[in-house]
Amino acid sequence: MLESIGRTFLGTTSRIIITTILSFVIAVNGSRRLGAFDIVFDPTNYSQNLLTAARALEQINNQIRSLENQAQSLLNQAKNLTSLPTSVVGQLTSTITQMNSLIAQAKNLSFDVQKSQQDFERLYPRQYAAAVSSDKMVQDATSRWDNSYDGLKQSLTIQSAIVSSLDQDGQTLRTLMANSSAAVGSLQAQQSGNELLGLQIKQSLQTQALLATQARADTLRAAEQQASSAAAKERFNRFIGDGHAYAGGK
Repeated sequence: MLESIGRTFLGTTSRIIITTILSFVIAVNGSRRLGAFDIVFDPTNYSQNLLTAARALEQINNQIRSLENQAQSLLNQAKNLTSLPTSVVGQLTSTITQMNSLIAQAKNLSFDVQKSQQDFERLYPRQYAAAVSSDKMVQDATSRWDNSYDGLKQSLTIQSAIVSSLDQDGQTLRTLMANSSAAVGSLQAQQSGNELLGLQIKQSLQTQALLATQARADTLRAAEQQASSAAAKERFNRFIGDGHAYAGGK
């Protein structure tokens, strides 16, 4: 578009220059008389007309250079406003969504603060009261084992998902670096930088998800051991009783 405008302007400018030269020639030759009259030449008028034509030509050249500079400035602005032809934002968002979905699949003891506190106090008591039946202690022990199993399984699933995305992250990094190197303007360079930062944030979120699920699995296993110790202590006390059953054996 800008090149077409430049060619049109140059054509118009050429016509102006030709018209100016013709006018100058007419002005110079205007003193010629036809027929019986003599030809009169005025050197002063000739020099003034020549100077006027030269100044007009210089002004036109200055205008041409000014318009060329403006056209180049518009071209540079157009490059700076050109956005990237492709983007990896959708891919990064999809991976983050996958991580959130895997975390949300936590069974039994969830990551909800209030619910996890309630379930923990119910399934992992500091000690069992004498009124709690043995069947209830066995049920709680089974639930705790299930929680530990599911916690380890979820942590392993998150690890597998992160490892499987490493190749994809490598390809994404190569794409972003290529886009950054081939950027034609400041906007493309900024977009490439933002997407590189997005890749870094995505990997950071994956690391946080892995640490959270791994810590959850370790916590559930430690809590299971402690609660099992409390249950074993209560069963032992019930087995021993108050000692009267062994009085006759002394």
